[in-house]
Amino acid sequence: MSECVPTPLLQLPEVWDALLAAMPITAVIRNLATMTRVGLVVTAASATKHVAALLRDPERIRKARVHPIAVLSALMTYRSGHGVRGSNTWKPVAAIVDALDAAFYASFGAIEASGKRMLLALDVSGSMDAGTIAGVPNLTPRVASAAMALVTASTERDPSMVAFTSASGGYGGKWGGGRSGISTLSISPRQRLDDVVNEVSGLPMGGTDCALPMLWAQQHRVDVDTFCVYTDNETWAGSVHPAQALRDYRDARGIPAKLVVVGMTSTGFSIADPNDAGMIDVVGFDTSTPPVIADFARA
Repeated sequence: MSECVPTPLLQLPEVWDALLAAMPITAVIRNLATMTRVGLVVTAASATKHVAALLRDPERIRKARVHPIAVLSALMTYRSGHGVRGSNTWKPVAAIVDALDAAFYASFGAIEASGKRMLLALDVSGSMDAGTIAGVPNLTPRVASAAMALVTASTERDPSMVAFTSASGGYGGKWGGGRSGISTLSISPRQRLDDVVNEVSGLPMGGTDCALPMLWAQQHRVDVDTFCVYTDNETWAGSVHPAQALRDYRDARGIPAKLVVVGMTSTGFSIADPNDAGMIDVVGFDTSTPPVIADFARA
């Protein structure tokens, strides 16, 4: 829509006001910063009230099939007041920040559940707070993985959630000199994202031994169709390789379980057995990643 307008005219609030009348919700979200920067979206303005109403309309969000991660990225970027690329800045409007927050939770309704028994295993190490995901501006691995846990808790049937933690009194893991372990997480669909982030941030960090989720599920007789590990770039194997742990789990539980390992900031790693169609490694993370994982789980 805005692509058809000469660039100099896109600096005029009147032009954006005219475009806004028929703008799809995805385009509204994408152009929030620009409409604020040029002076259309300002505190108490009619355009601001219109945009906020659009973002607070759960049916419109659902029909547009906007993924929660896309909305969360837009929220983080808009609230920051500056672009990831270039020098553009704007003054965030509180009503729009609040409306984006509401849109994030409303967007859960657009997610099609995989219908599979999922187990999410989250890396809770300090490095998850460092840097941002290349494919999703302004999102740290910590926030993105917590968001995926909340989305999964809200859309899948009875998912299991665990975290890679250490034994008490130590860091544990590959470099920590102690044992890595697993702690269960109780994440409710009614929780707020900030609550989930705080919960995982307060856990004693352990190494991301990617075999542990399968070993834990086998030991505790937990039925899982798809294991999904979220980490930044830490992936390693302890005394049992993840591929072997998955095969052992399949044999023990009689379930053709699958494994997905997502290295959100990784530039490359190898966990999956290339000869096993039930395992995939995901290098990096963006808004297309969750649907790929869901399709893989359903296949």
